[in-house]
Amino acid sequence: MSDFAQPRPIAVTLGDPAGVGPEVTARAWAARREHDLPPFVAIGDAASIAAVWDGPVERIDDIADAVRRFDDALPVWHLEDSGPVVPGSPSKAGATCALHSLETGIGLARTPAASALVTGPVSKLQLYGVGYTHPGQTEFIAERCGVTATNAVMMLAGPSLRVVPLTVHIPLAEVPERLTQELIVAKARITVRALKRDFGIERPLLAIAGLNPHAGESGEMGDEELRVIRPAVEQLLADGIAIEGPLAADSLFAPNVRTRYDALLCPYHDQALAPFKALHFHDGVNLTLGLPIVRTSADHGTAFNIAGTGAADPGPTIAAIRMAAELAATRERNCAPAA
Repeated sequence: MSDFAQPRPIAVTLGDPAGVGPEVTARAWAARREHDLPPFVAIGDAASIAAVWDGPVERIDDIADAVRRFDDALPVWHLEDSGPVVPGSPSKAGATCALHSLETGIGLARTPAASALVTGPVSKLQLYGVGYTHPGQTEFIAERCGVTATNAVMMLAGPSLRVVPLTVHIPLAEVPERLTQELIVAKARITVRALKRDFGIERPLLAIAGLNPHAGESGEMGDEELRVIRPAVEQLLADGIAIEGPLAADSLFAPNVRTRYDALLCPYHDQALAPFKALHFHDGVNLTLGLPIVRTSADHGTAFNIAGTGAADPGPTIAAIRMAAELAATRERNCAPAA
């Protein structure tokens, strides 16, 4: 584990007990040596792992034990029994356990006990049934960390591409109204800070895609590029941030174009995620910028339809754990006081 020699484990929430989170977390531990993974502790209902995996598990009640036990067994912080765990059959008790796991993971990551947080997949529908009111885990984590939701920025990162959707889970028809100069400037600034602090990129270069075909064709196909995006780019350039655009989205993801930039900003969700998932479906990581903690997650949902079948791919979880370790180590180096 030479690349990730850390004294503190990563907190990994299992997500919904009936989803694929427990299985992919356990299989990530089983592949720990192959992928040189750092120590991590699984948080949730230990029965959810036993329901899908027969490997060694060690229940712990002191997170420091996670590092000591990690080589021999998957360390599990058992929070509560969530009733009979049936893979693929979510329950109210399971959703409650998932919420408590998330709260515990955030708490650990906000202290010196854990170096980072990796969140397992949850069902928003099930969470809503136990009083959850946030659009997703990101907003909940931001609130618990004292960060406004608008300052928590979603990034999808893979080996060859980083993308930031400027608007996320809203109808496409609402994007032109929600895409403002202020929004673009704020998210670009947060992205640049994260690229410097967490990725160690000294002088990041951003690109921003146009909203309309051909980036509006000088106003012939829409005026958002001239009226909103271009003024935001000019403001960012005046602030000393290196950014180019608005650029036509249909060519922005070409290999000889996208590789010029450290991150691509895209006006709407699918404009960013569709090409990203085409390139990094199995090793893409969802991370949240702008938080006082490092948080990553696998870029997939609960997959109740395949839970317990052995078909779930642990690759995204492995990638999320690796990236969390890398970001935490880089942040620690960049934030360390000068000697």
